[in-house]
Amino acid sequence: MILSLLKRREGRRGFTLIELLVVIAIIAILIGLLLPAVQKIREAANRMKCSNNLKQLGLAAHNYADTNGTMPPAFYVGPNIAWNDENNIGPNCFVMLLPFIEQDNLFRAAQPQIQVYQAWATTGGLDPGDRMAWAKVAINGTALKSTPVSILLCPSEPFKTTQGTRVNSGGNWARGNYAANMGPGDPGNAASGSTYATGAGGVQLNGGAQVSAGGVFWPNGAESPGSLTSQDGTANTVMFNHLRVGPAANDMRGTWAFGLPGCSTTGNNAIGDCYTPNDTGCCSDDVLGCNDRPDIAMGCWNGGHGQGQARSSHSGGVNTGMGDGSVRFVRNSVDVRTWFLMNSKNDGLTYNNQ
Repeated sequence: MILSLLKRREGRRGFTLIELLVVIAIIAILIGLLLPAVQKIREAANRMKCSNNLKQLGLAAHNYADTNGTMPPAFYVGPNIAWNDENNIGPNCFVMLLPFIEQDNLFRAAQPQIQVYQAWATTGGLDPGDRMAWAKVAINGTALKSTPVSILLCPSEPFKTTQGTRVNSGGNWARGNYAANMGPGDPGNAASGSTYATGAGGVQLNGGAQVSAGGVFWPNGAESPGSLTSQDGTANTVMFNHLRVGPAANDMRGTWAFGLPGCSTTGNNAIGDCYTPNDTGCCSDDVLGCNDRPDIAMGCWNGGHGQGQARSSHSGGVNTGMGDGSVRFVRNSVDVRTWFLMNSKNDGLTYNNQ
């Protein structure tokens, strides 16, 4: 009896090292196969959430126009002031949309300062000695500029928790991923539109003829849905573009309450050295103090404000909110001419919906 028990115990053995390694290798292979599928599902969900954010912003812009006659301006700026002077620009499109995206309390906290800048921009009534930058005073003492707003953030954005600090020396600006479209041309002429015969890379836009490059939004003004319809059409014109957040705190790209190109507006894209969505050239955006990172499709010239390209962390392209409230995914491979015409409200031409 005892002898038989001992024999049975002697017959038992654990896993050999080779067997254990084989099991571990199989598990690693399974995990390696599973992770891309999980990441793909997560990115699909993120892209859907991002698309829904743009739908909500489109609805908010239309509701704002129903109340005010036009959509909100790209940003407010005082009379006879350079539109790209960061020390003088005021509240932007997304600040004005706050009551229409269920952020009434955030808007009311800064409303007295907002009204001061509105009055200054429309009448010039603010005494020059009292005029102080929105970046320095208009939202200090309120939670506005440092408050993340979920509808303004893409869930795929890797730098969304890094607050912007360059403007107003440690100003803690919350980030955002969407931009009011000031057209493919010079944002300073977005109301009527500068004209161009060629786009980025010398691409002809209309057989050598000049093409208008007006934007949906401009400093101190914007179109109404009706006026867009009477030009190139709401379904053919980008209203909101996607932006990426600057990869460092001093880089103000992707900052929802700060109105300049690359920060919460787009402009001067599809011309010059700014080609198509997520372009990988150096110096593509022009944002004062930015970081030139063409290695992550975030090229930028840091010498001044004036150019902002659509960018996203979504694979292969960017989400765009069209003037009719629809959302379209535009691939990085879109040609320069099409990208120019999509962003222009008054070119009078047609393009192939890619």
